[in-house]
Amino acid sequence: KVFEKLFEFFDQWHWHLDNRLTASGRDINPDVLGYIFEQYINDRAQMGAYYTKEDITEYIGRNCILPFLFKKCVATTPSSSKWIWDYLRKSGDKYIFAAVKKGVDLPLPEYIERGVATKGSDLRARRSRWNEKADEAYALPTEIWRETVARRQRYAEVRGKIEKGEITDIHDFITYNLDIRSFAEDVLRETDDHHFVGHFYKAVREVTVLDPTCGSGAFLFAALNILEPLYEICLDRMEDFHRDNPKLFKDELAEIKDKFRSNQKYFIYKNIILRNLYGVDIMHEATEIARLRLFLKMMAVVDVDPYDENLGLDPLPDIDFNVKCGNTLVGYASEQEIQDGLTNGDMFAWAELKGKIDDELKKVTMAFKYFRDQQLDLNPDNQSLVEAKTEVKKRLAAIRTLLDDQLYDKKSGKKKTQWLTDTQPFHWYTEFYPIMAERGGFDVIIGNPPYVEYSDNKFSYSAVPTAYKTRKAANLYAFVSERSKRIASKPDSMIGLIVQISSIATPAMETMCMLAKSDVHKLWVSNYATRPSSLFEGVCMNLTIHLSQVAPEENGAIYSTQYNRWTPDGRGVLFSNLNYLLVDSNSFLFPFAIPKLQSKFDNELLKKIKDQQPLYTILSTGQTKQRMFYRTAGGRYFKIFSDREFGSESKSNKDKCFQKEVDVHEIIAVLSSSLWWVYYTLHFDMYNCKDYMMYNFRYNPGTKVSTGLIELGKKLCKDMYANAERKLQVYKSTGSREQLLFRPSLSKPIIDEIDELLAKHYGFTEEELDFIINYDIKYRMGDELNAEE
Repeated sequence: KVFEKLFEFFDQWHWHLDNRLTASGRDINPDVLGYIFEQYINDRAQMGAYYTKEDITEYIGRNCILPFLFKKCVATTPSSSKWIWDYLRKSGDKYIFAAVKKGVDLPLPEYIERGVATKGSDLRARRSRWNEKADEAYALPTEIWRETVARRQRYAEVRGKIEKGEITDIHDFITYNLDIRSFAEDVLRETDDHHFVGHFYKAVREVTVLDPTCGSGAFLFAALNILEPLYEICLDRMEDFHRDNPKLFKDELAEIKDKFRSNQKYFIYKNIILRNLYGVDIMHEATEIARLRLFLKMMAVVDVDPYDENLGLDPLPDIDFNVKCGNTLVGYASEQEIQDGLTNGDMFAWAELKGKIDDELKKVTMAFKYFRDQQLDLNPDNQSLVEAKTEVKKRLAAIRTLLDDQLYDKKSGKKKTQWLTDTQPFHWYTEFYPIMAERGGFDVIIGNPPYVEYSDNKFSYSAVPTAYKTRKAANLYAFVSERSKRIASKPDSMIGLIVQISSIATPAMETMCMLAKSDVHKLWVSNYATRPSSLFEGVCMNLTIHLSQVAPEENGAIYSTQYNRWTPDGRGVLFSNLNYLLVDSNSFLFPFAIPKLQSKFDNELLKKIKDQQPLYTILSTGQTKQRMFYRTAGGRYFKIFSDREFGSESKSNKDKCFQKEVDVHEIIAVLSSSLWWVYYTLHFDMYNCKDYMMYNFRYNPGTKVSTGLIELGKKLCKDMYANAERKLQVYKSTGSREQLLFRPSLSKPIIDEIDELLAKHYGFTEEELDFIINYDIKYRMGDELNAEE
C-alpha cells in the first residue's frame, strides 16, 4: 500500500532529463529535483536552510567565477589585457543589460524633461509629476518617472565610462552590473591570441568552486551551467587555431578525442564535475541528491546507441570525494589550526602528529589523483578504480581518527562516539588536502549558509579548535562566512554568500560586519526587502548578498545597493537592474552597519548629519513634562511618534522623557521626518524600531529652525490623531484587542514642511532636499503599503 501511494505520486509528474519544461506545471528535471527536495525535507527549514532560486545562484555564481578566471588569465597573459579592454571600449552598450536600456533611446516627455536640469529655481515644482507611473514604452514594471530618469542617467554614466575606456578591471563588471557572462564568451570567441585561449582553458579546468553548505546542490548546478559554455568555446577556438597551425593544442584536443565516447558536452560535464565542483553538507540526504542531480545533468546529453557496447554510454564519475557529508564549522581547516589545537603547544607532540599525517596525506594524494585520472579516461581499469578508492577512504579514515582524537574534548561530558555523532567534525585540511595544502584553499566559494541562532546546546561550538571571531554574532551564517575566508585561496579568490540583512545592520552582528569588511580588496553588498516580494518564496526575511574579492588588505573599497523593493512582476529584472555605489568611509556612523545606498546623495547626507550630537545626549534619566510616546513595532513605511499616550494596549508602546529645556515636539518633528526615514533605512535591518536606532540620530536642538519645528511637531500630532481609526485587531500571538491605527501618509505634506526646515538646519541643497522628500515615495505613498502590522 505504501509503495502504491508512492508510485501514484510519482506518476503525477512528467520525468525527463533535459532542461525542457512544458506548460503543465508537473515537470521534473535535474533542476527541479533540488527544489522538490528542499521543499519536502522539513529539517532544512528548521536548520535555517531555504531553497535558492536560479536567478540568485546565477547572479552570485557568475560574479564570483568569471572575475576569478579573468584575473588569473590576464595575470598569465598580460599582452592580452590591452586588447580585452579596447574590445570593451568599442562595444557601446552591448554589455549593459536590456533592463537598464529600456526606453533610453526615447526622448523624455517635456513635463518630465524640464525637471532633469538641477540648475535653476523651483526644482521640486519642475519635478511635480516625477512620482507618476511612467509610460510603458519607457519603464520597467511599476517604475515611476523618478526611477526611470535615475536609470537613464545611470545608463548614460556607465556607457560613458565604457566608451572613454575607464573600465579596465573585470571586477568593474560587478560594480557597474554589466553582463559579464556574455562578455567573457565573446572575448573568447573573438580574440586572436591563442595564448589567452590556452591559459583560459587551463584556468577553467583548474578552478575550484565550493559550496560549504551545499544542500541539494543549487549553487553547484549554477556553477556547472556557467562553466560549461566556457569549456565549449575554448575547445572550439582551440580547434580553429589547430587547423591553422597543427602544432597548437595537440595534447588538449587529443585528450578529448581519446576520452569520450558519447559527445563533447558529456566530456565537458564530466570534467567540470570531477575537476571543478566541490560541496559539503551536514545532511547525508542532501549530498546524495546533489550528486544525483549532477549525474542526471550528464545523462541528459548522452547520445544513446543501442548497437554499441554499453549503449555508447561513458561510465558515470564517482564524486564521493567532491561532494561530502560533514560539519562545515567543526574541524581543522589548516595545518596551523592542527598545531594550535595541541595542548600547551607541545612541539614534540606536534612533530610526531605531523609526521603521521604528512606520510598518510602524501599517499592519499597519489591515490586520489590516480582515482580521478582513471575516471577521466575512456576505458578505466575498474578494478584499479575500486582499489584506489578503497585506498583513499582507508587512509582518510586513519587521518580522521587521529584528528578527531585531538579535537575531542573529554571535559564535554559526552562519550567520544556520541560526540562524533552529534558533531560530525569535518577536517578541511585533510579531506581536501590537494586543494587546501597545495593550492592554499578554494578559488571560489559560493552558497546560502543556514540562518540559525547559535547556542551551546544547539551547536557544538566548543569543539572548534580556533575561536571564531564572529562568536558574538551568534548565528551559523556568520560562522560559515568566517570559515569561508579561512578556506579560500589568496589573493583574489572570490566569495559570494546570501545571508540575512542583519549581517550589515545590527549591533549583534558587528563582528560579522567587521569580518566582511576585512581582508578584502573589494566588497559588494546588495540588499533585498521582504515586501512587497521576497527572494525566498513564502519566507518573510530581509536579505543581503555579499560578494568579496579576498585579499590581505586592511581596508578595501566597499560598494552597496539600496534596500531593493520590488513587486512579483519585477523579479525578472531585479538582478540586471542593480545599482552599486561606493560607500564613502567618512560617512560611516556605526561599526556594525554598511549603509544601503540608493543615490550619490546618501554619502553627502550622512557626512552632514555626522557632525551633530546624538539624540540620546538630551534624554532625561528622570520624569519630565517633555515625554514622547512611540511604537517600536508596526509601520512598514512610517514610524509613529506622539506627544500623548496611544490609548491602546500594545507591547510595542514605549515612551521616553527629554531634558526639560527641550521641547518634545521638536524631537517628534525630527524623528517623523523623511530625513530620519532615510537614516533608518540606510543603517538598520528594517524590522522593529529600537531605541538605539532612534536616539543615535544626529541633531542639535535649539537652533534657528527650532521654533518652526516645534510648531510643525504639534501640527503633525494633531493631524495624525485626526486621521487615525480605532479598530478591533486580531493577532495570532496575543488575541483580539482594540488598536489605534494611524494613516501617516495622509500627513505627508506636514512631514515635507519639516524636511524643508531640516534642510536649512543641515545645509542641504535643493536637489538633496528633493531626494529626501521623495525617498522611497512609491512604496511609502502606495495604497496597501501603509497598513499597520
